[in-house]
Parts: sequence; structure tokens; C-alpha cells
Amino acid sequence: MPRYEYRCRTCGDTFELSRPMAESSAPASCPTGHDDTVKLLSTVAVGGTSAGSAPAPRQGGAGGGCCGGGCCG
Repeated sequence: MPRYEYRCRTCGDTFELSRPMAESSAPASCPTGHDDTVKLLSTVAVGGTSAGSAPAPRQGGAGGGCCGGGCCG
């Protein structure tokens, strides 16, 4: 189930709730009971290996790819 982050406009507290995507825009009360909250925009980082930013090596010879590298015959 996705987790959504909210901030209370009254007390400034930030908190997370796990709820179905269908309820992502439903109002949420802060843990101290205030109703004036706003859903924060969260970012998701997808990582790889330490060489994850390097482009994948080309396969198939100088032309790259199957049809340019001579592997199709």
C-alpha cells in the first residue's frame, strides 16, 4: 500500500499515512487532531549500481545493434 506524506498547517508537523491510491486525495488529520493538512509531493529515487549512470555498452560490433553489427546473416 502506498505511503503519502502530509504536513499540518496548524502545528507544522509532518506525518505519513498508508492508504489505497483511491484515497490519496482524501482529507487527513494530523496525529494531534488538526484537520488543516496538505499532502506533500514526494519524490521517488530509483537507484542502480555505482556504474548506473554509465550508458550500456553496445553489442554487435562497430555498427551497434544486430543489423548494423553483422550478426544477422
